[in-house]
Amino acid sequence: MLRTHTCNELNASFVGKEVTLCGWVNSRRDHGGLIFIDLRDRYGLTQIVTDPNDFADAHKFADEVRSEYVVRVTGKVRLRPEGMKNSKMTTGEVEVLISKFEILNKAKTPPFEIDQDKEIGEELRLKYRYLDIRRERMKKNLIQRHKLIKMIRDYMDGQNFIEVETPILIKGTPEGSREYMVPSRLYPGKFFVLPQSPQQLKQLLMVAGMDRYFQIARCFRDEDQRGDRQPEFTQLDVEMSFVEAEDIIQINEELMIKLVEALVPHKKLMSKPFPRMTWQEAMDNYGSDKPDLRFEMKIIDVSDEVKNCEFQVFASALKNGGTVRALRVEGGNKFTRKEIDEMTEVAKIYGAKGLAYIQMAEEGPKSPFLKFMKEDELKAIYAKVGAKTGDIIFFGADAFLTVCEALGHVRLSCADKFGLRDKDKFAFVWIYEFPLFEWNKESQSLNSAHHPFTSPMNEDFELLDSAPEKVRAKAYDLALNGTEVGGGSIRIHSPELQSKIFDILKITKEDAQSRFGHLLHAFEFGAPPHGGIAWGLDRLVMIFQDEQNIREVMAFPKDQKAKDLMLNAPSEMPDEQVAEMHIRINMPKK
Repeated sequence: MLRTHTCNELNASFVGKEVTLCGWVNSRRDHGGLIFIDLRDRYGLTQIVTDPNDFADAHKFADEVRSEYVVRVTGKVRLRPEGMKNSKMTTGEVEVLISKFEILNKAKTPPFEIDQDKEIGEELRLKYRYLDIRRERMKKNLIQRHKLIKMIRDYMDGQNFIEVETPILIKGTPEGSREYMVPSRLYPGKFFVLPQSPQQLKQLLMVAGMDRYFQIARCFRDEDQRGDRQPEFTQLDVEMSFVEAEDIIQINEELMIKLVEALVPHKKLMSKPFPRMTWQEAMDNYGSDKPDLRFEMKIIDVSDEVKNCEFQVFASALKNGGTVRALRVEGGNKFTRKEIDEMTEVAKIYGAKGLAYIQMAEEGPKSPFLKFMKEDELKAIYAKVGAKTGDIIFFGADAFLTVCEALGHVRLSCADKFGLRDKDKFAFVWIYEFPLFEWNKESQSLNSAHHPFTSPMNEDFELLDSAPEKVRAKAYDLALNGTEVGGGSIRIHSPELQSKIFDILKITKEDAQSRFGHLLHAFEFGAPPHGGIAWGLDRLVMIFQDEQNIREVMAFPKDQKAKDLMLNAPSEMPDEQVAEMHIRINMPKK
């Protein structure tokens, strides 16, 4: 080894001992004789000092170095003088008087300061990611990610799970998101795809008898980017045989609690065990299937209270089979007209045509639509929502999902206005009984809300023939502070039931055989009852580390346009290589 110790290891017990350290020059201070350098490696910092009166050659080298030079030094550990100790550093009570100094590599002036926690443009950071990772913020995030994944592996091993790696080059079976396609050189005109998830492969492992499987899986989706999305991402993938939903929920909740308590003990778990609610309850009360439960502020159905009112916005929505919902915001009477307009714009983003409101002012309720309401109707609304002076009540009137989703996002925006989303509180919640199908307006048909192998609830089997849109799924999601961090389901293992689901989805036998024939054929050899779950590990680490997007917890992410700025990818390939892959590039006209 080139070094005897790391830069975070030395303390008073090493005084008088000779040590050799390696690292980068974090900072350098010339005190007109003595030169002080903070030497940095992955583990931390150590102050080293050179004295021309003791070791002139070492001092000469120290005089030459600049920030980010890579050096190797040897010297004796000594206590820092009184008044010069640094309690913020692990090594802050000692320093190393250097007798031998070696420059291993020089460094250009970096494009940003490594030793400062300053705001730097993300484009520059991603271009020089290898330098960005030297900084404390990124280093901590990656170390925390490592610890989380190691704890997962240790826990799963202790629960008798087997980690199995599934292939990256697989058959294309479109399930919603666009897939990355990989052309085959040996089979012209044919393609592999990169997996969106190991879903079908882990189900095949259940047929194979691997009754407790997990994987830290790389997944790929060619989709538009957001703060919590990337073209390639990592998930904890789990599948279990001979289980019910409760078994999967219990083991995953236990693991999550262990991770929180070990890795972010300063975060307050608001409830243990985690609360549970149906999808219907979540949408009714919070306007979201991943509700943020760090604060209350429920959405209230006031359809009955306004069913005979003369306000056309409400009357028209109810006449068309919609709903009228209210959101009481405590202290919201302080909102300015501009802030109310901002909330209206939030609602419009999610499909609402507008946002009605009543301000509960000291002098009495104020609203543009009060003249269309009877006094008894208003009193019924106030009583239903618990309104009091100083509040504001927002109203949405439209189809159920439109109203709930719009008010759900207004709820979050209001919480942000009042600082109700404490990052040091962790509010987990299980959501279950999702709809099995969702209506696709474009195709005018039903789609799988999860995937076509999700099992319907036993109580709803009869509805598959008469009202499939009302069928609930044996599906469950785990949400944390308003973000989905995991989701799964009990799978279909009956060929007859799977065939019925395909019929409802208008997947022909030929199409089913083409897309899923390998799985259906395997099921003919005895598929056990099984189910599973997948966690978004990038998202989870992001929340643990109080980051705003997952790029901050990934070593080498793509930017918001799915480009790798460091490697300059995607890039053009040589014509010969493209031709060898049997591809012809047809560029769109500009």
